This record gives sequence, C-alpha cells and structure tokens, in this order.
Amino acid sequence: MDMSSPRLTELAHGGGCGCKLAPAVLQKLLAGQPAAQPFAQLLVGNEMSDDAAVWQIDDNTCVIATTDFFMPMVDDPYDFGRIAATNAISDVYAMGGKPIMALAILGMPINKLEPEKISRILEGGASICAEAGIPVAGGHSIDSVEPIYGLAVIGICHPSQVRRNGGAKAGDKLILTKGIGIGIYSSAIKKNALPKKAYDEMIASTTLLNKVGTTLAADPDVHAITDVTGFGILGHGLEMARASGLTLRLNLADIPFLTKAEELAQQGFITGASVRNWASYGDAITLPEDMPEWQRMLLADPQTSGGLLVAVAADKADALVDQARDAGYPLATIVGTVEDGAAGIIVNR
Repeated sequence: MDMSSPRLTELAHGGGCGCKLAPAVLQKLLAGQPAAQPFAQLLVGNEMSDDAAVWQIDDNTCVIATTDFFMPMVDDPYDFGRIAATNAISDVYAMGGKPIMALAILGMPINKLEPEKISRILEGGASICAEAGIPVAGGHSIDSVEPIYGLAVIGICHPSQVRRNGGAKAGDKLILTKGIGIGIYSSAIKKNALPKKAYDEMIASTTLLNKVGTTLAADPDVHAITDVTGFGILGHGLEMARASGLTLRLNLADIPFLTKAEELAQQGFITGASVRNWASYGDAITLPEDMPEWQRMLLADPQTSGGLLVAVAADKADALVDQARDAGYPLATIVGTVEDGAAGIIVNR
C-alpha cells in the first residue's frame, strides 16, 4: 500500500456541505422522481426540502429519519469525524426531535490512507454521538476514490413538537444561532491561509450540537426551524420562505459572521459552491443595488454544521435569543423578519 500520507483535503474535490449538489441541479434531478406515496403516518416527506423525514407511530411518538455525509473540509481526521457527525445529527434537532441512534456511513480510499487515520475519523464521529447521548449502532463501509464519512440518524419527538421549514407567520422574527463563514474558512484551509485561531473558531462552531432545537420546538410560539447548511443562509432561508408562502427580510448588519469571514471573502477565498448557489436561486433574492460581489457570495456561502434559522412570534424573540445564548450559542441573534408577500428574500443593509 502507498502510505505517502496525503492531506485529507487533497483527496477530495470538495469538502463539507460545499459538496452538496447545487439547488438547481438537485431540483432537476428530483423533478422526474415520483412523489412519496400518500401514507397518513408520513407527516414530513420530500415535498418542501425539509431537514428530515417524520413518521408518526402513535398519538405520542414520531420517528425522525435523516442521513448526511460528505468529503473532508479539514485535514485532521478526528476533527473531520466530529464535524460530519455534528452536521448529520443537526437535522434531527432542526425538526424538533431528540436523536436516539446513529449508523455510520464510510467510504475511504484504502490504498491512500493509513488505517489509523480512518480509525480517527470514526473515533471523532463516535465522540460527538456520545456527547449527543446516542450510540453508533452499526453502519456500512466501502472502498471509494475519495474519503466520505457521515451518519444516518434516527430521532423521536411528540407530534406537537415537529417543526418544519414551513409554517413561519407574517410578523415573526428570524433568529440565527451560529455565525456564517464556514465555507470561506474551508477555502482558506485548502490554501494554507487560515490562522490557527480562526481554525479553532471554525471547529468550535462546526462541532457545537444544535441541541437547542429540541428545546425551542417545545414552545408553540416557535413556528418554523431549519438548519443553515450547504445552500447558505439565502438558500435555506428561501426554502423557508417558499414553504411558508411568505417573504423573509434579512438585515445584513445583524447577521453574525465568523471573525475572519468578511476579511477572507474580500481577499477572494470564495467557494465554487457559493457561485453555484447564487446561480441557482439569485433570481428570488433582492439585494441592495451597491452590494459588492464578495458580500453577495458570503451570503451564499455553504455552511457545514451551521446554525438553526428559527421563525418565532415577535414578542418572544428576545427571550428566545437569551435562552439560546444561555444554552451555549453566543452568536444567536435576531437577523430579520417574516412578511406578507411573494416567496423570496429581501436583504437590507
């Protein structure tokens, strides 16, 4: 076996949620697929790009099922495993559920990576599952050209706590629980241009479990939740707008960014996914006329293991922000409002 020990990111053409198919490509692929059969127990399927499927077992219990996997965005195998696991589990929290079990998904170029590195990836994922209080109960592995890791995750919740990306109401305020800029940081990593302090900031954000979603979903004044991942805040915000049939208005000055995100974006550390994202949904976004290209790309920046975007009744928003910050999400912030109007997003300065 060739044990030249390449960097993990050298083995992948993309990384993290930046590997996602562009929204326009995904829509084209799914357009010809049959819709899920009309089972009464299937509360959430693939109709509105929700974060996970939900099946109601009885009057008190729903099962939430999701899967997520991708190629490495960092070179440390343990960190890669932690990020991928956190990201996969997030979909259950975004639906308002509590994870109960995970299955590992592993594809590795076994002739290029030492077994020790692959083991560290699995250890990183298992450490996050332990933090979430769930077992890795099995999984599946293959020999692949590029390194791939992720999880299939099962969760549960009461039917009243299911939260979709639709359901936002006019007058709601929008809260984001984590900072934006993970894709920018990932691009800088590939070019050895991300400072150590910024790397630590990225790892802290991408390995922070979105457990607060379970708590928020218990509040009837929380109307919609989604997590912000590969399509950026604009793409996932647009999914919420379309699923709710309303307009989302985002205030650029209020959106939290990672410490170096704006500086690195201005220096050109833009991902190809940002470009593909904007090409897919830019016609539904209204921006200030003088917005520079780097800023537009930052709003389309693909997030890996990003924060939750939450639509909540306006009079509860400040208390919810305080609750999220107290729970360990220091960047939780009100970033906009929900308004009557055509499904789309308007960005203000």
